[in-house]
Amino acid sequence: MNIEEKKSTKNISMLYIMNIAKMVFPLFTLPYLTRILQVETYAIVSYVKAVMQYVHIILMFGFGNSATKMIVRANGDKDEQGRITGGVLEAKGILSGFTLAGLLLLILFIPLLRENIAYTLLAFLNIVITEMVADFLFRGVDRMEVITIRFMISKIISTVLTFVFLKNDSQILMVPLFDILGSAVALLVSFHEIKKMGIRIRTVKISYAFEMLKESAVYFFSNMATTAFGALNTILVGIFATKTDVSYWSNCMQLVTAVQGLYAPINSGVYPTMVRTKSFKFLKKVFFIVMPVVIAGCIFCYFAAEFILATIFGVQYIPAVPVFRMLIPVLLISFPAMLFGWPALDPIDKHRETTITTVISAIVQVFGLFLLILTKHFTLINIAVLRGLTEILLLTLRSSLCFRYRNEYLS
Repeated sequence: MNIEEKKSTKNISMLYIMNIAKMVFPLFTLPYLTRILQVETYAIVSYVKAVMQYVHIILMFGFGNSATKMIVRANGDKDEQGRITGGVLEAKGILSGFTLAGLLLLILFIPLLRENIAYTLLAFLNIVITEMVADFLFRGVDRMEVITIRFMISKIISTVLTFVFLKNDSQILMVPLFDILGSAVALLVSFHEIKKMGIRIRTVKISYAFEMLKESAVYFFSNMATTAFGALNTILVGIFATKTDVSYWSNCMQLVTAVQGLYAPINSGVYPTMVRTKSFKFLKKVFFIVMPVVIAGCIFCYFAAEFILATIFGVQYIPAVPVFRMLIPVLLISFPAMLFGWPALDPIDKHRETTITTVISAIVQVFGLFLLILTKHFTLINIAVLRGLTEILLLTLRSSLCFRYRNEYLS
């Protein structure tokens, strides 16, 4: 194993710890929330969370890719790294103002948000605080352990407070309040680590912040298009279906997202290595190691679906088992679709092409959703089938690009 592969292994290991934690903490809190909150009340939590996925994507604005690449290419220049970090945080501040204005408009038009405006705004504040944590900096300097530590601290705080103080529907505002407290502590931890690294976050001209937004826009549009696969489904279910359907769909998607969270560390861990080496051999090696595990996991999820939903969410969610089973193809296809996306194509400067694959798949997804609505076939099963088909389309488009540009890899 060479030095770059060792770095990737370390990064993947640290991010795996974090993503396992992302699965473990919900395994504690979700069963608790679904049992102390009524199904209709839990639908509020799920629905606002879906809306906040859009806020998260907007504030993230693709900096996880563009800024990470800039940090890597700064090649240890702490002054330049501080300038990049300052520019990104300033850009996120600008985005926060525009996003708040957009959220207020949504609140006016969507009853579920309007009826729970305090909860919605507190959830927004939590996302803003979370996005000010400079994860891109730690990724770029191969300090993934900092990301893991600050996440663990944040979730331990919010989880413990939830169990101690949250007891019924009337205390629902405590959910975002505890998240805010955990995120604020994590932010302080991150700034402390940046200071220990000898990096001073620099104030930059607003023109530089806008230049960074321009540089990162291609990643943003790709990530926003990706959100159409998940959050838009939940939002439309909230508009055209019942609160019970919102809860069923949201919980199934939380399980899917949790499994996909096991894929994310691999992609995040190999990305800096691919930027430095452009080795498609390395990517194929990762693929053939991981896919057998993915296949085995999908088989387990299919046969254990009823047990999984009943254990995590309660027996009242067993009617959602068919929906979860129809989402299993998404679990199977999403790993290679992710791997052959940004980690494979961005290092050879095919970010425009990668974005186009995501946008095409998102357009098909959105068109399919509205076709289901117009034809009165807007059911959870049909939405799940559509979601699987668009994931297959995404993989097909991205793998064809990898084959087309195969000569641009160094090995």
